[in-house]
Amino acid sequence: MIHHIIGKLVEKNPTYVVIESNGLGYLIHISLSTYSKIGQEEVLKLYTYLSIKEDAHTLFGFFDKSEREVFKLLISVSGVGPSTARTMLSSMTAEEVQRAIMTEDVTTIQRAKGIGGKTAQRVIIDLKDKISKTCNMDEISLVSNNTVKEETLSALEVLGFARKQSEKIVDKYLLENPNYNIESLLKIALKNL
Repeated sequence: MIHHIIGKLVEKNPTYVVIESNGLGYLIHISLSTYSKIGQEEVLKLYTYLSIKEDAHTLFGFFDKSEREVFKLLISVSGVGPSTARTMLSSMTAEEVQRAIMTEDVTTIQRAKGIGGKTAQRVIIDLKDKISKTCNMDEISLVSNNTVKEETLSALEVLGFARKQSEKIVDKYLLENPNYNIESLLKIALKNL
């Protein structure tokens, strides 16, 4: 496997880059997360994963190792191929994917194009234990974050708001700031409902 590539950035697009290293030009498929982290440097280092199929050898690149690790975990799930995993990492950061899996947030995982309910549940079931062992996640904050979310949603239901609509708003603001307490999250949700 090719661990990483360091070379001159020749071409940069939202879905791929071309890096020239020792006279060879490598076409490397990237997520939007990686694209947004690549600046205007002339020399670029990307961590890579080589996907070998019967009809193609495809090189995927990641700005940091944690994104590559999440990618590798995602493609280990039946029904999630490299393209789907890249799409997931384009619509969410690696940390957001990890948080969604740890909190069993099917709705967040389903936001990625091509991920249905069954696949989202399979991702959670297959990866929850692996994520907790391999990735640096603070489970205590995830549990309290989930509790804050649930208590806020319960309070909004008592006030007469539909759970589905409330959940969208609460999820949005928890993604922006996972450290919200129930009171502040409830105030923000009430302003937006």
